[in-house]
Amino acid sequence: MGNDPKILVLDAGTTSTRALVFAADGRVVATAQRELAQFYPEPGRVEHDAVEIWEGTLACARAAVEQAGGPAQIACIGIANQRETVIAWDKATGAPLHRAIVWQDRRTADFCARLREEGREGDIQARTGLLLDPYFSATKLRWLIDHVPAVGEAGQQLAFGTVESWLVYKLTGGAHLSDASNASRTSLLPLHSGGWDPALCEIFGVPSGALPEVVDCAGAFGETLPELLGAAIPITGLAGDQQAATIGQGCLSPGDTKATFGTGAFVLANMGGRVPSSRHRLLGTVLHQLEGQRCYALEGSIFVAGSMIQWLRDSLGLIATAAETEALAGSVEDSGGVVIVPALSGLGAPHWRPEARASISGLSFATGRAEIVRAALEAMTMQIWDLAEAFAADGAGWRSLKIDGGMSANSWMAQDLADMLDLPVERPDFVETTALGAAMLAGVGAGLFPDLRAAAKAMRGGFSEFTPKLDEARRAGRLSAWRAALQKL
Repeated sequence: MGNDPKILVLDAGTTSTRALVFAADGRVVATAQRELAQFYPEPGRVEHDAVEIWEGTLACARAAVEQAGGPAQIACIGIANQRETVIAWDKATGAPLHRAIVWQDRRTADFCARLREEGREGDIQARTGLLLDPYFSATKLRWLIDHVPAVGEAGQQLAFGTVESWLVYKLTGGAHLSDASNASRTSLLPLHSGGWDPALCEIFGVPSGALPEVVDCAGAFGETLPELLGAAIPITGLAGDQQAATIGQGCLSPGDTKATFGTGAFVLANMGGRVPSSRHRLLGTVLHQLEGQRCYALEGSIFVAGSMIQWLRDSLGLIATAAETEALAGSVEDSGGVVIVPALSGLGAPHWRPEARASISGLSFATGRAEIVRAALEAMTMQIWDLAEAFAADGAGWRSLKIDGGMSANSWMAQDLADMLDLPVERPDFVETTALGAAMLAGVGAGLFPDLRAAAKAMRGGFSEFTPKLDEARRAGRLSAWRAALQKL
């Protein structure tokens, strides 16, 4: 392998699958990417083809390894993945039994409402840090059992898993594992310690025997089948995408906070060893588990961010590329009174209104596409403002905010965040911190670094800072218009 061991990262996202090869100093030396088809069989339902996830991941991995000089150059593999998305497969054949049900899917809203009416939410939140919402995995698993005959009849051959679990199974030829960060998003794992909770499995009607073994986020998780990538390569890092991004941002001390803008937007604040407890409908989650010890995060999850811009492009035809939005937003003084509430998949934290639908208000003959695009970007900021208020009320106020993900490349939006939050906003030069965090975990798991702080020191680069410039009167006007639009939903 020489003196420059490299780390292959498989980043299995919601709209695409990517493979990146990192040098130990954080340089990206190879990349490959494939789009992932989205299926919408009915309103409120979102699915992926699990075979396409696997085949796309493998194709990207092979391409990236070849670019990097072959498998002899790769020391280890890290995996980051879209969270909460679930797959059911046959342990004997390795074949999926249904399409993957994606985290955005809302088909289990009635089941969640029924459990809430039964008074279950308080106990579930106390155990798991999560609320009752279709977002999380457990009700999706129950739906598969109840509505897909092949799943209900699989018996001892049934395997359930989130996307990283599915990929590890396929890469190793049978290891059935899930790291604690992903497992903490299922509603089946108690936050404090241990593995799957039998009482939670009973509440949701999920057979524990179909679930994977819960493991650390860094360690020895098995090796790839040699024929897949040309050699047996150890898998040593696993994390849900938002936890990986938090690590990639260097949020390694309590109070450090990041926001990732991808398909959705996700804010996580490092809480250290203190188990989070929210009184304002935020989520407690495992940030990482290393050598059996859990580090926690308080999280606010927004369902619609980049997908709003994609909708403006693909469904309305207002823009040709997402990159256009920066110049368009800056081309007008304000949104002309237009306010968008982007509840295309309901409202996430801190509102948790799965039934909510998007709205555009304040339209006039003076409204053009620039005003609508600006209002869409302003809506991203206002959703983050709602979260900032909730975090502060839970005793986890932000000193600054680190941003990443595809949308964070938009400097207009980064400045708008600083203006409305009245906080410094920091954007790393390398914004794909999800992959970087997975690389850092894999490096620790493979022994390339003694711990995450050493990995961050070696692999993280520079950053840009945006400071507040907006006067209080304009900030207050924006807040008033946003609150009024929310009240109309």
